[in-house]
Amino acid sequence: MWKGRFKEQTAALLQSFSESISFDWRLWRHDIEGSIAHSAALEKAGLISKKERAQIVAGLRGIGEEIAAGKFRFKTELEDIHMNIEAELTKRIGDAGAKLHTARSRNDQVALDIRLYLRDECDAISELLRDLQRALVELAERNRDIIIPGYTHLQRAQPVYFAHHLLAYVEMIERDLGRVADCRKRINVLPLGSGAIAGSTIVLDRKLVAKLLGFPAITQNSMDAVSDRDFAVELLAALALVATHLSRLSEDVILWASSEFKFITISDAYTTGSSLMPQKKNPDVAELTRGKTGRVIGNLVSLLTTLKGLPMTYNRDMQEDKEPVFDSVDTVKAALAVFAGMLDGTKANAAACAAAVADPMLLATDVADYLVNRGVPFRSAHEVVGKAVALCTQRGCDLPQLTLADWRTLSPAFEKDVARCFDLATAMAARKGIGAPSPKNVAAQLARWKKSLS
Repeated sequence: MWKGRFKEQTAALLQSFSESISFDWRLWRHDIEGSIAHSAALEKAGLISKKERAQIVAGLRGIGEEIAAGKFRFKTELEDIHMNIEAELTKRIGDAGAKLHTARSRNDQVALDIRLYLRDECDAISELLRDLQRALVELAERNRDIIIPGYTHLQRAQPVYFAHHLLAYVEMIERDLGRVADCRKRINVLPLGSGAIAGSTIVLDRKLVAKLLGFPAITQNSMDAVSDRDFAVELLAALALVATHLSRLSEDVILWASSEFKFITISDAYTTGSSLMPQKKNPDVAELTRGKTGRVIGNLVSLLTTLKGLPMTYNRDMQEDKEPVFDSVDTVKAALAVFAGMLDGTKANAAACAAAVADPMLLATDVADYLVNRGVPFRSAHEVVGKAVALCTQRGCDLPQLTLADWRTLSPAFEKDVARCFDLATAMAARKGIGAPSPKNVAAQLARWKKSLS
């Protein structure tokens, strides 16, 4: 491909090993967008004429239309998206196309392209995160009166509203949105004009280019600008956390949909069957999402490992940034979309949830709180209730079946009204501290999120 100091053609094996067009072709829109803005700066500097710029813009847009229509043939020997577009442009319009690369390098060009690409993807991912929040809130709203056991160590702990559990994930996703938005700020800086390493003696109006491309800031160090991939690492880290949150939600969905729990039923449209067992209905969306999370986390580690030993400035190793970035973006976007669709068709099984939450042991802590309200230190109250549980285990009964005499044997602070501790409605209404799952609090949180997401 290269002329000048090279006398021999690049080996075919090296061309195959070093090409990136097989994956960076997807940057074509952003490459064209950047080149059109760059041509404006070249014209302003008097390096190309108005007519030449018009030829460049028309040529680039024509190439873009062909790529969008699937009619453009990318050439491996031209290595990457930048050279494929530039070579074709020069072939079509001649010298004007050959002037386009004045005062820029593929180093700052690719830095621009990946920033433009990720800026767009941040916006798309943010909208998908909002869609998932809406799906969770709508599922919670449809089942706002259902109570389920809350779990710690995967053991029944205390009763919570199903909606409260779902809203916990809405809160997690809100933090994800904040991280993506924060990352977008650091993505949104113009690197073009940094050249290969030290700018160029041909000075272009970088502020003009930044304005045309919608960048509010411009990089201030040419060496950092071409070698910086912090923004990509940061987004991969944010996406790894999104995937981790989806994986945790997946685990809950898988458990809730099991025959042992039966808390939810997922629609047929988002489940699969078994090739052998005709009775099976598998929660594949949740399982695949949980599985793909490992790959998203691996992409973050991959890019960090690529960057950790690189000296200043651009090194060819950095070509390896794109595949993990593309893969994480694609994987997370797909998972968010399919998860929201699955939740839209999910139903809660009220009878199964009610049967599970009828376990009186879920209210053991409420009995301890009862004693605390009568002056018993919490640690002493905890011990007393633990002895009550042990007594029930010995007798094969439940806590509400203990008599007042039994309770008073354990502590003289117990009165006849201890039985009220086992009324679920009373217990839920008492959980009225900020962030707790009382009916009033859950209703307020549902209203807040519905308003926020409308």
